[in-house]
Amino acid sequence: MPSQNLLVIMSDEHNPKVTGYEGHPVAETPNLDRLAARGTRFDAAYTTSPVCIPARAGFACGKYIHQIGFWDNADAYDGTVKSWHHELRARGHRVVSIGKLHFRLPGEDHGFSEEQIPMHIIEGKGDLMGLVRDDLPRRGGAKKMAAMAGPGESPYTFYDKEICSRAQVWLREEGPKDDGKPWVLFVSFVAPHFPLTAPPEHFYRFWNRDLGIPKLYAREERPHHPYVEDYRNSFCYDDYFDSPEQVKRALAGYLGLVRYVDENIGKVLAALEEAGLMANTRVMYTSDHGDNLGSRGLWGKSTMYEEIARVPLIIAGPGIPEGKRVATPVSHVDAYPFILESAGVPFASAKDTHPGHDLAKIATGFEPDRTVLSEYHGMGSTTGAFMIRVGRYKYVHYAKYPAQLFDLASDPEETKDLAPDPSHARIVAECKAKLLAICDPQEVDRRAKARQAELLAANGGREAVIARGDLGFTPAPGFAADFQ
Repeated sequence: MPSQNLLVIMSDEHNPKVTGYEGHPVAETPNLDRLAARGTRFDAAYTTSPVCIPARAGFACGKYIHQIGFWDNADAYDGTVKSWHHELRARGHRVVSIGKLHFRLPGEDHGFSEEQIPMHIIEGKGDLMGLVRDDLPRRGGAKKMAAMAGPGESPYTFYDKEICSRAQVWLREEGPKDDGKPWVLFVSFVAPHFPLTAPPEHFYRFWNRDLGIPKLYAREERPHHPYVEDYRNSFCYDDYFDSPEQVKRALAGYLGLVRYVDENIGKVLAALEEAGLMANTRVMYTSDHGDNLGSRGLWGKSTMYEEIARVPLIIAGPGIPEGKRVATPVSHVDAYPFILESAGVPFASAKDTHPGHDLAKIATGFEPDRTVLSEYHGMGSTTGAFMIRVGRYKYVHYAKYPAQLFDLASDPEETKDLAPDPSHARIVAECKAKLLAICDPQEVDRRAKARQAELLAANGGREAVIARGDLGFTPAPGFAADFQ
């Protein structure tokens, strides 16, 4: 297959179930629906970590978090581990990013030829409160999230508009230039990440509709696993999402932001086509992770349910089957070989200890003999969490809490934890053995917490980082931070 240009589009916190092509009853994603129709979508794609900074580090490096560090939202990628950006730039390719990166600092060499309007973590420090992993503090970000849900504009909607504009300009002016090698353009939006403030024309598409109540939202229906309780009690969403109207405003805001990011994606894809580049450019769409979106009384990220750990993933363009759905579990680690191979760089030349496989090969029928992993070591948790897919089963292992097991074939909404059932003990044991073949959860948990203790001490200790406050979300470039 001849080498291709590649347009990688990433959103932030896009619950994979909230798309038209997945059959959501209300969501409107016409541009993503068309992209899925002319390409291949992966129905079991997973993030390397269900929170922004580790997820983006894993996507950049093509490795799992326990392989690279960058454990949480205060420990961002700094360019010291080689990324696909580094690999391609070293071989003479233009590798340009526009928008959110969430790396450590501007001025570091993250491997891109150019970073346009990048969003990096605040002060090179990020969410210091997440370094506290025991006796979890009550966070204030949920108050901001609830208060800002509704129609209007936010720093993030303004930022996404600028990202969209710059991407269109680049594709029309830089994309057609022939440098002798394919280029990769990484366009990274922030929607539908909270604040759940959606442009009015999109918010009101959903406000006057029946949005229902999120799954297992009633208190008596919610799961009471200790990991979930830790998260719920630290983020305290029930203090602010305390009425049906407030829940609806949040849902309408999120759905509006999904429609907004889809609109911006449509503009970028139109620019690609109008620049005459569609025939020799592959396109990838994904998100760094999903959002609980009220299910089980939870909002935000940080859990291993399908709404969060699974991600939308579509590839399209030359050599990619059209209108295909792939059930084989895949991961963001598979983006690394796909990106290199698309640009004509053999993955074997850079494989090292990368666990990924080329998504284009998987799209045409290849089934890797491996287990897909997602892991979490951050805010709102007192223990490392490790999720794997083993056939129809999802197994979630915690370093200090009981494991969970879900049968996604018979229970795709994950309403029944099978791990306590003695009849599933053999399945639990088999899944645990597969996880242990990848990593030692106890050792990884200790290593993550040791790094966090080091960073916590360097920033004045527990009381100092709690006094600094909960950032809620990273400020867009040009906007001041607002701690709660």
